[in-house]
Amino acid sequence: MMNPDRQKELLINHFLQFVTEKRRDKMEQVLAHRTRHITLVLEDIFQAQNASAAVRTCECLGIQDIHVIEKTSQYEVNKKVLKGSNKWMTIIKHKNKNQNNTEACYHHLRKEGYKILITDPSPDGSPIGDLDIDQKIALVMGNELEGISDYALNHADQKVTIPMCGFTESFNISVSAAICLNTLLTKLRASSINWQLNQSEIQELRLHWLRKMVRRSDLLEQEFLRSIQ
Repeated sequence: MMNPDRQKELLINHFLQFVTEKRRDKMEQVLAHRTRHITLVLEDIFQAQNASAAVRTCECLGIQDIHVIEKTSQYEVNKKVLKGSNKWMTIIKHKNKNQNNTEACYHHLRKEGYKILITDPSPDGSPIGDLDIDQKIALVMGNELEGISDYALNHADQKVTIPMCGFTESFNISVSAAICLNTLLTKLRASSINWQLNQSEIQELRLHWLRKMVRRSDLLEQEFLRSIQ
């Protein structure tokens, strides 16, 4: 039996034949800027346009993973807002009806080495621009009406805030995500931290994306795998 990594490499090379040079260059450029050092967590967001705008923001900024916690609200998308951004993302859903999904998400994040930060407009939060980014960061945002849940608040590692200069207490969720993530990523990419994906992750995403780029990739893959067996 062929080594799985070798098979993946051959399959990638096969798919690349069906992709233009311009498209290949764009894919490699995007892969070079992708990161899992920072991730966004959306807790119980019920407005599809807000969730979709946050996903699109993450994709544009180079964040690969988003965690979606479903409690009373089901994650839904607005395709007009997404503009296809979700197909390039890894969206991890925590939606088991028989458990505390916020707790399950936090357990998963800590297992992966993330420090959990919650966004909160209260004055005792640390300004987003002052954060230490040495450790992997999971930024948690609550829903549009009630904000962060009590569990999310009480079990987070730190509260963060966006400095405000107006009368209004807070930004829209998608705007808050854009401000916070851009602030963190600007600092991260100017640092000496190894924030890029490793080669195994890059290869995995390269194949995943090529399957989406190439028409009838499932049939092409089946035929190719039969030919090399």
